[in-house]
Amino acid sequence: MKIVSIRGAITVKENSVENILDSTKELLTEIEKQNNLDRAKVVSIIFSCTYDLDKVYPARAARDMGYIHVGLMCFNEMKVEGNLKKCIRIMIIYNSDISQEDIKHIYLRDAKVLRPDLSNNP
Repeated sequence: MKIVSIRGAITVKENSVENILDSTKELLTEIEKQNNLDRAKVVSIIFSCTYDLDKVYPARAARDMGYIHVGLMCFNEMKVEGNLKKCIRIMIIYNSDISQEDIKHIYLRDAKVLRPDLSNNP
């Protein structure tokens, strides 16, 4: 067993509790599905948000989904000129038999521009 990281990002339509939580759940669900994740093997999840998202911590969505005994941490994304707005990024630290090269990183909605090399994901 080795530790791998799984990345993903999604944009949110508006800065509201509902949109942030629903979008985070959508992203986590797609990552779970595409990588056949076993939640018991998740070590931790790091969340970052752009500064224009401040109504709720996206980690709450993970808790609502059942990630109770997993370390979760939220941060603000760096302010960079011309950055993508209303974006949530995540990195899952995961115990896996899958090699890092075989992980499917998921970028949804406008966040696909962050990793055009992975544009074949949903």
